[in-house]
Amino acid sequence: METKLAVFQSKEIRRTLHQGEWWFSVVDVCGALTESADAGAYWRKLKQRLGQEGSEVVTFCHGLKLVAPDGKLRATDCANTEGLFRIIQSIPSPKAEPFKRWLAKVGYERVQEIEDPELATKRTRELYRAKGYSEAWIEKRMRGIAVRAELTEEWKNRGVNGEPEYAILTAEIAKAAFGMTPSEYKQFKGLKRENLRDHMTDLELIFSMLGEAATTEIARKQDAQGFPENRVAAHKGGRIAGEAREKLEVETGEKVSTAENYLDEPESRKRLKGRKP
Repeated sequence: METKLAVFQSKEIRRTLHQGEWWFSVVDVCGALTESADAGAYWRKLKQRLGQEGSEVVTFCHGLKLVAPDGKLRATDCANTEGLFRIIQSIPSPKAEPFKRWLAKVGYERVQEIEDPELATKRTRELYRAKGYSEAWIEKRMRGIAVRAELTEEWKNRGVNGEPEYAILTAEIAKAAFGMTPSEYKQFKGLKRENLRDHMTDLELIFSMLGEAATTEIARKQDAQGFPENRVAAHKGGRIAGEAREKLEVETGEKVSTAENYLDEPESRKRLKGRKP
């Protein structure tokens, strides 16, 4: 299951690919359209009212797992483009029409990406450029995405049963590579819903890639099958990255893991943009 954030007028909207199309968090959409202090409560009341009125709108929602503010995957009411169009009609907001246009554009982009997968990569690069990341950082981030995709495909082929097993194996790699699981790393950087790797420095990205690439290679060479054997491979791959990180820290006298993240304005952005590969 692929999950990504979409942005409408600076509001983040969680979404996930389900049955070949984007499904969006209804709570996030309510928050973007209403500016409600408690978008969850707004949606619960709206859903209750629609149910009492006998509306079929609620039937267009499915509980799909999205990353919650605490960093964990939780079931969230989601709707596809058609369902959201119907829900929006029940939300009085001056942003409704601009949101409909945005939603139609996002849905059309997904159709284009299915026909030409390279478009997704191009759009991801454009998004990072718009956020102010350096070209050197973007190259590493995109390479990291490819390495991660190769690893998860390997896990799939070797009998690892998706989430939450992918998450456990990922935590195994990160713990061995950095001494922290991804959730602990996010706390270390002061992140909540944000993507951890989008807030990593060049070196953090490099060692993340090393751990995952090493895990893929070990799983192949040792023909790891099933979750237990792949967990062993994940720990070994992570330790390769961890030992390399520790050696670099001894030579430089500086820690690779840093509390800096892209949200630190403005100095962190300057450092990220100025750091050489």
